[in-house]
Amino acid sequence: MTYHIDDSDDAEKYAVPRKMLDFVLVDTPGQIEAFTWSASGSIVTEALATSFPTVLAYVVDTPRCVSSLHTFMSNMLYACSMMYRSRLPLLVVFNKCDVAGAEVCMEWMDDYEKFQEAMDNFMASSNGDGYYASLTRSLSLVLDEFYTNLKRVGVSAVTGFGIDTFWNVVETCCDDFEGDYILDLSLRVEEQEAKQRALTRISMDRLKADLEEENDGNM
Repeated sequence: MTYHIDDSDDAEKYAVPRKMLDFVLVDTPGQIEAFTWSASGSIVTEALATSFPTVLAYVVDTPRCVSSLHTFMSNMLYACSMMYRSRLPLLVVFNKCDVAGAEVCMEWMDDYEKFQEAMDNFMASSNGDGYYASLTRSLSLVLDEFYTNLKRVGVSAVTGFGIDTFWNVVETCCDDFEGDYILDLSLRVEEQEAKQRALTRISMDRLKADLEEENDGNM
């Protein structure tokens, strides 16, 4: 805890305690597509990432994922697209673990064969096959590499289960931010500056050509 001190003699006497924050949790309610792929979403995430270590926490409805492979796969694709778009460390948070545990979903992420087995059982019980089954199996194979380094944690917002673990994993993601994102950000800044210099040079060349053409026309 720190104190705000001004130049007056009574500053210490009337000092107001100021709490130092370890984390700032920013909620971005609304449709995922609207935030992730909009200009405003990029502005918010980039503004935060240029000032503080920033981690994306993607909250998943665990009971719905456990009961439906459709929902599970959709959520994993959303998570992948968010990380691809933002290029920030991503943490998948399986919420509502007081209703249904996240062990099944995490097993699907860790063991490709377990997911295929669940897929076989699902298709057999629903008498379905064909394009959707083939697509889902292909996507699960593609995402298998994505799962390898993906941080995940099970929590319950109601009971508080897993919240301490959540913050511990956030700290781990912050280390990833310092190690990977900072370098990536500096490279992107250099690339943007190079593009800006190129555009400036092109504009100056066009201006010079226009002035020369105008001078030739006046002679």
